[in-house]
Amino acid sequence: MSDTLSAPSVHGVLDDLQPREVLQWFEALAGIPRGSGNESAVADWVVEFARSRGLDASKDDVSCVLVRKPGQGGLEDAAPLILHGHLDMVCEKEEGVEFDFATEPIRLVVDGDFITADGTSLGADNGIGVSYILALLADEELPHPPLEAVLTAMEEKGKVGAGQFDTSRLQGRRMIDFNWITDREILAGCSGDVTFTVDIPGEFEAVPETHSTALKLQVRGLRGGHCEFDIQLERANALQILARALQVVQDGRDVRVSSPFGGAQNNAIPADAEAVLSLRPDDVEAVRDAVTALQAELSVEYDLADPDVRVELVDAETPDRALSSAAAQRLAAITLLIPHGVVRWNLHVPDRVETSNNLGTIRPTDDGVRLMSTITSALTSRKHELYDRVAALVALAGGGARIEMYGLDAPEFPYRPDSELLAVASQAFRELRGEEPQVEVSQCSLELGMFSSRVPVADIISIGTELHALHSPAEKVNHRSVERTWPLVRSVVSRLS
Repeated sequence: MSDTLSAPSVHGVLDDLQPREVLQWFEALAGIPRGSGNESAVADWVVEFARSRGLDASKDDVSCVLVRKPGQGGLEDAAPLILHGHLDMVCEKEEGVEFDFATEPIRLVVDGDFITADGTSLGADNGIGVSYILALLADEELPHPPLEAVLTAMEEKGKVGAGQFDTSRLQGRRMIDFNWITDREILAGCSGDVTFTVDIPGEFEAVPETHSTALKLQVRGLRGGHCEFDIQLERANALQILARALQVVQDGRDVRVSSPFGGAQNNAIPADAEAVLSLRPDDVEAVRDAVTALQAELSVEYDLADPDVRVELVDAETPDRALSSAAAQRLAAITLLIPHGVVRWNLHVPDRVETSNNLGTIRPTDDGVRLMSTITSALTSRKHELYDRVAALVALAGGGARIEMYGLDAPEFPYRPDSELLAVASQAFRELRGEEPQVEVSQCSLELGMFSSRVPVADIISIGTELHALHSPAEKVNHRSVERTWPLVRSVVSRLS
């Protein structure tokens, strides 16, 4: 049939790349805005894609999509197979780039073996995985079992879609996920996570008339990255750099703080942050000197992990109100003391993180300031122990600060060495690549545990593609990897009787 449904996003940038049957859908998805929480249009597009092919498709209240396709090629009576990916993407852009993720298509660029985006994140996480699923749904010849394609929404915002998805609608008890980042491995186990918020009352006060100078304190130039794949790289956290700067400028001076803001999402290492300072004109020089001294220290501390870190002061408009001095000091202290980065290494799986925390965003609220953070762990008990530690810290801070879990407490998916899917995929990998696949049990938290614990899906693996710099403007996908992975996907699904 015609592929006219790709029209909303056809740029022609990927026309000369293979496999066309996959990359045409990746280009189509790039043309539809789909930041987390803005998936309605792309969900509607997928439903139309499916129904135009005579497939049963539906969208739920939060824009998760379920598509059913009958088995074909002699596998009509085989046990159903669930295919899983997520529709949303993390929206990040380079400093100085003007781009509206709510309305503009991603501008694709081919750079050698890689597809990237012009100044923004790419959405290969998880657009390329969804593209494999769309290609399987569109294929009219490949033998495969009955398929149930589950495309979740708001995965990047605490797995919201998967958490509310009606799993009673699923008949399959085995699942292939496509939300993985390398083609050298088959993922066979992963961590879980929980997100929490910390609310700090602002105790707002009018800015004194004596504080007639306003400066915006900015943290810029950081690499950022994925809260799980990059957490061990010791990159700077913009929120904690901001908090450190706030402590420096307030030391011995009456500096009022307004409008703290930073980070893109709870699961992205924050690359930028800012706050407005109101101060007496007589303190301006001392504040500038303090920031300059801090900049010199940071340049040494992060010379390898984040060499472009910048702390800057620029002119700003004087705000009407600011946090009280006590509230500003409490905010800086809590932000600095919440653990960020690797908390514990996995002693059972060498060179893997067991437990980590990503302090991801800071936002002003009507009542004060809200921090949002995500704990990831291979052990539920460790995850809850770290949450309890942060809760104790918040309680000690006082001033009405409070902590709450946000969204879902996503469980881990334990490794199953007797997995039938793993055996089938490993055999297909050996035949196609002439080598053994690496079997990965990852530090990252995916939606796999949510399906295994709720359906229950007893057998899950994830097949991936080479991706780099997820959740950042440097994100890219190797199209040669797509070319290697697509035959593996086809081979695995056609072997499942």
